[in-house]
Amino acid sequence: MTFMQMLEQAQPNHPSMLCVGLDPEPSKFPESVRNHPDAIFEFCASIVDATHDLVVAFKPQVAYFAAHRAEDQLERLIRHIKKVSPRIPVILDAKRGDIGATSKQYAIEAFERYEADAVTLSPFMGFDSIQPYLEYANKGVFLLCRTSNKGGDDFQNLRLADKPGHPTLYEYIAQLAQHDWNTNGQLGLVVGATYPEEIARVRALAPSLPLLIPGVGAQGGDGTATVRAGKTPMGPVLINSSRAILYASEGADFQAAARAKAIETRDLLNAALQP
Repeated sequence: MTFMQMLEQAQPNHPSMLCVGLDPEPSKFPESVRNHPDAIFEFCASIVDATHDLVVAFKPQVAYFAAHRAEDQLERLIRHIKKVSPRIPVILDAKRGDIGATSKQYAIEAFERYEADAVTLSPFMGFDSIQPYLEYANKGVFLLCRTSNKGGDDFQNLRLADKPGHPTLYEYIAQLAQHDWNTNGQLGLVVGATYPEEIARVRALAPSLPLLIPGVGAQGGDGTATVRAGKTPMGPVLINSSRAILYASEGADFQAAARAKAIETRDLLNAALQP
């Protein structure tokens, strides 16, 4: 199946909009796991086992693995996800963005080495920087559009004087992703949960694209407002929560606590769909 087909099937089968981000910080692991030689894999695999029936995707953040020389554990983790829940897509959160020749190598890393189903990218070097990823026709690509960090205002809200209607930069990215750049129906957008009004604006400009929305949970995004701003019949919504679920407990009950928090978050998001 293509990434988009996996996503279309995952949402009604559970049903859920929850994506669990896998951002391992060994200092926060429970003591029972912390001293294991493959602690990062063991911890993340335990979270996957506890939550895979509640989610529409998992999103491992590559930097949290690379910082600890644990890329091999990331490879094992993605294989584990595909074994226990083969229809749940894996989004590699890499935020790569480079010239075409280098992007080709990053695409090999994401889709051949790690076997991810989708990847997050920065679009700011233009279409030729994302084109190598689109050559993998069964994979998905999420472009950074309106991010949840405070510094996102530095550039993303600037208006483009030479474009019709003078859109902001993030609005223009949404337009490109919906139309000119979406050559094979592979594109989605990353939009932060801390700006629900801007989620609604992105959704108006890109009604059929999947939206990956981080920022619910520890970052303070409002789950209800996020769902209502981003959900349409055409465009899937994946709402990511990482730390709030991963570190719901630092004790021996961390798996049960992660599952309970995932259920709570999933139900809150689903409730927002009700009139």
